[in-house]
Amino acid sequence: MATLPFSATSAQSMSISHSKFILGFMGFNRITHSPELFLIRTPRSSYSRRKLSVKNVASNQKQKLKDSVTQEEGIAGDLDTFIPDSASIASSIKYHAEFTPSFSTEQFKLPNAYFATAESVRDTLIINWNATYDYYEKMNVKQAYYLSMEYLQGRALLNAIGNLELSGAYAEALRKLGHDLEDVARQEPDAALGNGGLGRLASCFLDSLATLNYPAWGYGLRYKYGLFKQHITKDGQEEVAESWLEMGNPWEIVRNDVSYPVKFYGEVTSGAGGSKQWVGGENVVALAYDVPIPGYKTKTTINLRLWSTKLAPEEFDLRAFNSGDHAKAYAAMKNAEKICYILYPGDESLEGKTLRLKQQYTLCSASLQDIIARFERRSGERVKWKNFPEKVAVQMNDTHPTLCIPELIRILMDVKGLSWKEAWDITQRTVAYTNHTVLPEALEKWSLELMQELLPRHVEIIRRIDEELVHTIIAEYGTEDLDMLKQKVKQMRILDNVELPDSVAELLSKSEENSAVDPAEEVKSSVEENKPTAEEDESVGLDTENKKEVTVDEAPKLPKVVRMANLCVAGGYAVNGVAEIHSEIVKSEVFNEFYKLWPEKFQNKTNGVTPRRWIRFCNPGLSKIITKWIGTENWVVDTEKLVTLRKFSDNEELQSEWREAKRRNKIKVASFLKEKTGYFVDPDAMFDVQVKRIHEYKRQLLNIMGIVYRYKKMKEMSLEERKIKFVPRVCIFGGKAFATYVQAKRIVKFITDVGATVNHDPEIGDLLKVVFVPDYNVSVAEVLIPGSELSQHVSTAGMEASGTSNMKFAMNGCIQIGTLDGANVEIRQEVGEDNFFLFGAQAHEIAGLRKERSEGKFVPDPRFEEVKAFVRSGVFGPYNYEELMGSLEGNEGYGRADYFLVGKDFPSYIECQKKVDEAYRDQKRWTKMSILNTAGSFKFSSDRTIHEYARDIWGIEPVVLP
Repeated sequence: MATLPFSATSAQSMSISHSKFILGFMGFNRITHSPELFLIRTPRSSYSRRKLSVKNVASNQKQKLKDSVTQEEGIAGDLDTFIPDSASIASSIKYHAEFTPSFSTEQFKLPNAYFATAESVRDTLIINWNATYDYYEKMNVKQAYYLSMEYLQGRALLNAIGNLELSGAYAEALRKLGHDLEDVARQEPDAALGNGGLGRLASCFLDSLATLNYPAWGYGLRYKYGLFKQHITKDGQEEVAESWLEMGNPWEIVRNDVSYPVKFYGEVTSGAGGSKQWVGGENVVALAYDVPIPGYKTKTTINLRLWSTKLAPEEFDLRAFNSGDHAKAYAAMKNAEKICYILYPGDESLEGKTLRLKQQYTLCSASLQDIIARFERRSGERVKWKNFPEKVAVQMNDTHPTLCIPELIRILMDVKGLSWKEAWDITQRTVAYTNHTVLPEALEKWSLELMQELLPRHVEIIRRIDEELVHTIIAEYGTEDLDMLKQKVKQMRILDNVELPDSVAELLSKSEENSAVDPAEEVKSSVEENKPTAEEDESVGLDTENKKEVTVDEAPKLPKVVRMANLCVAGGYAVNGVAEIHSEIVKSEVFNEFYKLWPEKFQNKTNGVTPRRWIRFCNPGLSKIITKWIGTENWVVDTEKLVTLRKFSDNEELQSEWREAKRRNKIKVASFLKEKTGYFVDPDAMFDVQVKRIHEYKRQLLNIMGIVYRYKKMKEMSLEERKIKFVPRVCIFGGKAFATYVQAKRIVKFITDVGATVNHDPEIGDLLKVVFVPDYNVSVAEVLIPGSELSQHVSTAGMEASGTSNMKFAMNGCIQIGTLDGANVEIRQEVGEDNFFLFGAQAHEIAGLRKERSEGKFVPDPRFEEVKAFVRSGVFGPYNYEELMGSLEGNEGYGRADYFLVGKDFPSYIECQKKVDEAYRDQKRWTKMSILNTAGSFKFSSDRTIHEYARDIWGIEPVVLP
């Protein structure tokens, strides 16, 4: 639509419409209880040049509201029932466009329209937020706090107005102002606060917490530049800084009165009575930015509090600046600010590692100080610290927030004056841990030396926890079998390759002395008895050929590290995996010794996704069909109602409507791909999608090698044979490879090279297309997922903790091809084995298959060898793929031996893809499978997951605002 001229020049009259919007839509101030504070008389400009004027036709209800503005008793009921119409919303948007502008007001163009609209919605969210937390303060409820390094939120506008049930009213208001709601919404950049499933899960959880009225907050960091913006060039992936905050963020509210000191370096001093103080060092300030998170069809609006770091004014070196040494003056400021520049800064260097650890500690320290301040405020004059776990539950999303454990102890002991016993007991009853990986490299380990330098007080506390843990192990298993005991201590300790605490070493020493034979003396005696004399062997200590002295290299000293996952298990009261198979691996392998010691700690909480964003809002066409056939829209908050679709899965009318909705979504995808990549694709082809973080274990390499095999076979056939043999496919990839992950970036390059060759091959035409979508994010997913027909979740079995994109695809009627890994196992159970394309080795087989490979017993499938040779022939361009193909060869060695079993699963994968083609040719069968996938996705709502967390881990109850 055409934009309208806009100029802020007059403020001659009052806009009662906007006043009514503010009053009626937001309610009275629940903090001050003074409704008159919100009667903001908004100046009404003539808008003569802009033609933005919207007639304000007052309804009887609004007139009643106006008449009762000064009568406090009459306000609450009127406001609670007030529903803003498009006229009052348009007035609010006009108000923000003129009086809180982020852009020049001369033209009411799309960027201006977006900001004004977002600020209009934010007004509502702020008031609901105030009302929610005023009530929580008043009721002093137990509250859960979710700490995560990532929140992959996506765009907020459509989600917010959808949850507030105002989509229609906002669409109409914007039409009157000359714009389309979808065009306005597209102006919003995705918040660059996350990267993958970890962050998206956290955002889904916040949506469910608000929708279900659970008292909870999220805590994270406000990254200025995000992870990176991904460009795809002829050289593959290129990274540039995200610019999501360049124009400001209308959804955040800076809390200049909420900030906390965060310290690094320095030293620990001892005081009277053994008290400790952390002094000196580098000081920064963590400043709060709040992002309101609205629930669906509820007043509850919870909070995501993000921390940004800055230098305290008193820390700025004014003397250096005035003397001309500007670099020195700026250094401290930049050191403070850069903590929140980038998500996951590269950690190849010491500086990178230090920055990552600073990020993690900033999140933990600022959040806990905030949580404790809230607990003290709610407690009043008499604070009973023993009640802290009865009012607070802290959930650590993976190991990134592990420093919550020593930080909580530090604050309780050093600041609040509690004893070690009290602080340790409180911490163990407050903190819980979600594990997200079985990959050894993803179980964080930090250099003890680095942590000692950066966080000296915390290292003291961690050493104490480690000592407590070792004593617990000794108490459990005794000292009769010292070899077994030492093995358990080695596996379970928090500090690895670190000398035992004195108290433990002394205890073990006494146990050894009491044994019948001293093992150390036995070894020494054996060495002496077998040592040859110089007469017996003149070559002792000499090179017999060259007569040079031989020195035996000492074994390299292993690095001293802090095992963060072990600290999480020892310091928390609950540990959960995120899918049934993952939780079993956690108990049987990852933390088996801990599970034997504390079986009651371990739980499963299968992940889930919010059905609001991931089907109701992103797929409105399919949602209407579901509502029609189920007979209610309540499935959006009660997904078990989706099961009703099963009894209609053979109904021809439903199938026809279902196919038509899918095709409309595919047309949108085709248009999107043309815009983003320049490739035209046929909407009548099968849309085959793999979108997720690029990683070797997720096996995008298996997918693209399968495509190469398909392409090669096509090239060997005539046109007629190809059409008979193969179903037309559009193979879509998306995802970011971490900037320093060389092999993952090679895979991205390979996919784009294959696409460049296949897509320009006139012999193949529309029979096969390969498209890599750049800069994959939530907004891209919201377009691709509704139009997808086959989704690939092909990770090496036992390596994917859960996955959540698989749930989103199933929810949208997309059929999956995958291994028995993560949540695939449960999805297959719910949608039915016949409606899931299964292939590949299973988790319990993986170790044996790797051992077989190391012994040289693996025989690759000829088709796999054929594909590698085809790639090496240069058909996909001049890039040297020897390193990539070489990683799939050999029997052992780093970066060799096909650790992720691409070659092993390749023949099974190829055969399974033939079954996919066969099924797709029968559209009636395929549509039924699609319906049954949506029906079977009922279990994978994040609402269900949050109910389980609230009941089994946090011990919190829903709190519904009156």
